[in-house]
Amino acid sequence: MKTRTLALAMASVAAAALVAVGVTAYGQVAGANMTATQVKPADRADDFRLVDQNSNAHLLSYYKYAPAIVIVNHVNGSAQMKAAAPALKALQASFAGTENQLFLLNSTPDVTREAIQADMASLGLDLPVLIDDTQLVGESLGMSRVGQALVIAPKTWKVVYSGPLTGKLAGTTTKTDTAYVTDAVKALTAGQTVKVSHVDMSTPLLAFPSREKKADFAKISYEKEVAPMLAKNCVACHTEGGIGPFAMDSYEKVKQWSGMMREAVRTDRMPPYNADPHVGKFTGDMNLSTQDQKTLIHWIEAGAPRGAGEDPLKLNAKPAPEWELGTPDMVIELPAYTVPASGVVDYQNPVVKNAMTEGRWLRAATVKPSDRAAVHHLLSNGVGGYAVGAETTVFPQKVGSWVAPGQDFKFQMHYTPYGKQTVEKTRVGLYFYPKDQPPEIMRRSAVVLNAGLVIPPGEARHQEVAYITFPEKATLYTVFPHAHYRGESMHVSLLKPGSDKEELIVSLPKYDFNWQRGYDFATPLKIEPGTKLITRYVYDNSKNNPANPDPTIEVKWGEQSWEEMQYTALGFRWDDETVTNRKDAYQTELENSRTLGMMDTNIDGKVAKTEVRGRMAQMLLANWDKVDLNKNGFIDGEEMTPINQMMTKRIKDAQAQQSIGQ
Repeated sequence: MKTRTLALAMASVAAAALVAVGVTAYGQVAGANMTATQVKPADRADDFRLVDQNSNAHLLSYYKYAPAIVIVNHVNGSAQMKAAAPALKALQASFAGTENQLFLLNSTPDVTREAIQADMASLGLDLPVLIDDTQLVGESLGMSRVGQALVIAPKTWKVVYSGPLTGKLAGTTTKTDTAYVTDAVKALTAGQTVKVSHVDMSTPLLAFPSREKKADFAKISYEKEVAPMLAKNCVACHTEGGIGPFAMDSYEKVKQWSGMMREAVRTDRMPPYNADPHVGKFTGDMNLSTQDQKTLIHWIEAGAPRGAGEDPLKLNAKPAPEWELGTPDMVIELPAYTVPASGVVDYQNPVVKNAMTEGRWLRAATVKPSDRAAVHHLLSNGVGGYAVGAETTVFPQKVGSWVAPGQDFKFQMHYTPYGKQTVEKTRVGLYFYPKDQPPEIMRRSAVVLNAGLVIPPGEARHQEVAYITFPEKATLYTVFPHAHYRGESMHVSLLKPGSDKEELIVSLPKYDFNWQRGYDFATPLKIEPGTKLITRYVYDNSKNNPANPDPTIEVKWGEQSWEEMQYTALGFRWDDETVTNRKDAYQTELENSRTLGMMDTNIDGKVAKTEVRGRMAQMLLANWDKVDLNKNGFIDGEEMTPINQMMTKRIKDAQAQQSIGQ
């Protein structure tokens, strides 16, 4: 009796666990009102971009070079997935050394990455699980059942097979174990016709509540739902004189561009905000909510109906303001520069004298290039910065940066020729605190960089790491990652003293060279002394990267766009520093830790000879015995002091030389 009671209790717990992950005890996937029906698989796959359980992005069209792409429906805690695990492992093994691609697709709403990671570990699988939390991709592909596999031919994007991985995984009583997916992939690879295009399944159905209400998509209100959404998230750029390629100032314009808008949202190109919404919270987050994405896509798929009511976009249309924060307190006029139609333009370093006779505390700055196409980026000594998509810097309340009277405003300008000669003249608008209301907190900045990066020719997923160590308590406000055309993704994390687990604080699953910005934490992060801020960048130097200037070369650190950078700017404060009590020694110690952090690839606090690479390799290895004072075969932070001093001197000498040359 006790055994039976225990068994019942365990069964109850198991059923509860299944429901918690989205599967009922009867194998039916939980959804709104448990509605789930079989639908016809899509004839072809439309492009999409989804992020996997490890915060890596995957764009379907990127894999156009593959002979075949296989996508298999995944549900956490599913008996069917457990049964399919051996077949998935075998398929993955057969793809090794080929360009074929295998993905799982999870369309369970609100599923967490941690839950998917745990499920994959329990299955013994190491595959990317694409998280379709909007269900838009599963809907459009016509996914219906757990374990359903689609085989896609990238040459045409046709779905050439839909059904189980093998006959025994169909959920039916079939006794055959035909390797349907393997056979389809072999046929595509050989340029042959896939003989079996569809096999019925009886595994549990997946619930796609919106798909069951497809007839209602035409009832979505342009006036009350779509136009307000666009006004909130898109119109600031898509306005007359704005950075967007067209103005969203009427229904007619939106209708005209609706097809492109659908594609841009499905591939996550728009809105141009690259931060993973599942990692951290940021001010000014431009990502569309899950519901907004569904509303917009479903409205477009219904034909973008006008419906009744007024046109809010037309009623409220107005040109973009010259200065988004209003008229500046002061405008710095940079010298005009003639950018040639082609060729290479060395970095320009203009210096503008501050004409103010008294100092002021800066609270914000906006950079306004006269020709955005010609300006790649602008850096300055504390009065704002610019990259495409990021023109304005606003400090948190009570935080400021000091602008001294008569100081030199020093800029680094990266101009990029784009096919025609242009005269570019950038302005920088400064916004100050009122004289009688100075800030309390002094804002600091620092950079985590890796000047020793080396990317091999043709490598598609090259990883580099660099870090910096905070010596004292600090508060982190913002992170600004930066790379060039080969930059694919960036992850920034914190490693606290005594811990061996990194805390991910910023994730850019996809990096876009054309849209760069800082990410300001909604709640600034507290940093404890000894915490390492670690940056991990992934680069795509393969021929499949459409932006790659040259996949045949070894790429190293460099200022030009065809070279590469691992450069992460930080905005922060020292917690016990005020505007009247500077802590310059903290800043020096922080910046000195950067040299160790750009070479210590295993993050153990010391550098081995095998870790030294890039620009510093020849110099450091030639003087290794002089630097390795304790002769233990490693260089630690203290032994790095002479190198830090030498690098600091070189930087100051270079800055002085630049000033003399202006």
